[in-house]
Amino acid sequence: MDINAPVFPESIADGEVAAWHVAVGQWVARDQILVDIETDKVVLEVVAPSAGRLTKILKAVGTVVGSEECLAEFEAGENQLEASAHSVAAGQGADQDQPDANPSMTPSASPSARKLAEESSIDLTSIAGTGKNGLVNKEDVLQAVAREQQIGSQNTTSIAPKAPAPVGVDRPASGDRIERRVPMTRLRASIAKRLVEAQQNAAMLTTFNEVDMTAIMLLRKQYKEAFQKAHNGTRLGFMSFFVKACTEALKRFPGVNASIDGADVVYHGYQDVGVAVSSPRGLVVPVIRDADSLTLAEIEDQIGQYGLKAQNAQLSIDEMTGGTFTISNGGVFGSMLSTPILNPPQTAILGMHKIQDRPMAIDGVVVIRPMMYLALSYDHRLIDGQEAVRFLVTVKDFLEEPARILLDI
Repeated sequence: MDINAPVFPESIADGEVAAWHVAVGQWVARDQILVDIETDKVVLEVVAPSAGRLTKILKAVGTVVGSEECLAEFEAGENQLEASAHSVAAGQGADQDQPDANPSMTPSASPSARKLAEESSIDLTSIAGTGKNGLVNKEDVLQAVAREQQIGSQNTTSIAPKAPAPVGVDRPASGDRIERRVPMTRLRASIAKRLVEAQQNAAMLTTFNEVDMTAIMLLRKQYKEAFQKAHNGTRLGFMSFFVKACTEALKRFPGVNASIDGADVVYHGYQDVGVAVSSPRGLVVPVIRDADSLTLAEIEDQIGQYGLKAQNAQLSIDEMTGGTFTISNGGVFGSMLSTPILNPPQTAILGMHKIQDRPMAIDGVVVIRPMMYLALSYDHRLIDGQEAVRFLVTVKDFLEEPARILLDI
């Protein structure tokens, strides 16, 4: 049978064969990952339709393929040699520590886990996957790396230091300048293209403000344990408050929630908020649909799930399509201030930053408060300066007095 590329959505024209996980003639189990197809947005995994083996690979790594294009030829069946070897081993009471009958079988692993394993020189066959159906994920590889480092450090302390090399033996120069050239991934190339287009096509400006995080931090401190207990372990973070504050502000300023389509302005009657998440392959923006109708716990759940999926390259195209507004949190990396770039066709993006204690004058008295700078980048073609400033002030007011959201004032 033929192994075909997935059906690409209308927003994706083609994909590129990123990696083959099995070789021709190698036996695989049903649903084992055969090949990764990298698109401009996500990595799509093509799995085996049944137990069997590849008989021919038609599209090599780096080949650009279209929707449902044939990638390889596949023969369904069972590995009779492996089955007989297992039965003989069972009859003879073979040692359980012996390797499998087919040592070339590569375990199923996420793309991020494979990349980390290659960079760390870790053998995937030595790792027991904790994911679904034994999938080896990034956390499994990180634990294996930690074990290797621990073993290495123990061996280092037990071995006597080596004698200095004799005179005349060539040594690598201490000043060697090493360069490594690798092709840019499709996702990184797509991100670069969109960022340049955003700067070239939009009249982008940024307005700044600062927010006193005292009220939210006290709220979290007072209710975090009760919140986590009531919502099955979901932790109360800052992002859900920002999503709620932004959705309420977007209702009051529909122009900030709009998009430009050619000569038309599209006003959205809903708030789909994109949350920028870092992943091993670059920055991705999964979308929280109908954020205005979700509770804080539901928002935190979705953000947590998106974070895990981003690390394991498991975000779907649907989860990253659309969005009427975006929030980017550079504060998790220590950023104090930045000017976020628009995510077209959206016309505004909010940048969060690091919370830092600063002296503030409150009612004529200098006090120390946890402050955060906020940055709103907007498209001046649609949004006037006063509208952008008022929107950001509204977000600030909601965050400094969360009761305003409940009271709708």
